Amino acid sequence: MKAAIALAILVLAPMGGTSQGYAAETPGAAAPAYAEVMALFAARTRGHVAFTETHELALLKTPVRSSGELVYVAPDRLEKHTLEPKPETLILDHGVLQAERGHHRYTIALADAPQVLPFIESVRATLAGDAAALERYFAVRFEGDAAHWRMLLTPRQAALAGSVSEIRMEGERAAISSVEIRERDGDRSLLSIGPELPP
Repeated sequence: MKAAIALAILVLAPMGGTSQGYAAETPGAAAPAYAEVMALFAARTRGHVAFTETHELALLKTPVRSSGELVYVAPDRLEKHTLEPKPETLILDHGVLQAERGHHRYTIALADAPQVLPFIESVRATLAGDAAALERYFAVRFEGDAAHWRMLLTPRQAALAGSVSEIRMEGERAAISSVEIRERDGDRSLLSIGPELPP
């Protein structure tokens, strides 16, 4: 589950910070900036950026930090290549998640892991500009404009809401700069993204 969450927060864009203070606004016709941002994402075909990630776990006294590179190829290929502190690769392609760490390799079909699908869909739908799919799994609160926006995703499904309280995203235009996942057990992860890397 933790590996799935790690891949689910795979996102591509310039560096940014965490989000706070969301408006209680429902996206849609009443939020033209939300529609504009999703349209900008829909027009983007790929991305390659650096990332730094911090996990705060209730069972550990100090945060766990990692860094590496992220790759997105429309419409649904996501790659997370961790370089430090230990090499690890997570790839989602056509509904199949592959994980590689050292000599160990794992493959999971998302159809066989429905509890993982909402995490993956939160990122895939955002990167693809698919508002309908995003709102199928999450209640979305949007604040700002295309130049600088923030979204708060709250799980709609009881099973997911039992483990994750919220997902926070922040970005500029078709660029997600940070993603924060807060879990019910007190664990928290923050992914900061950027700078952009050559293709």
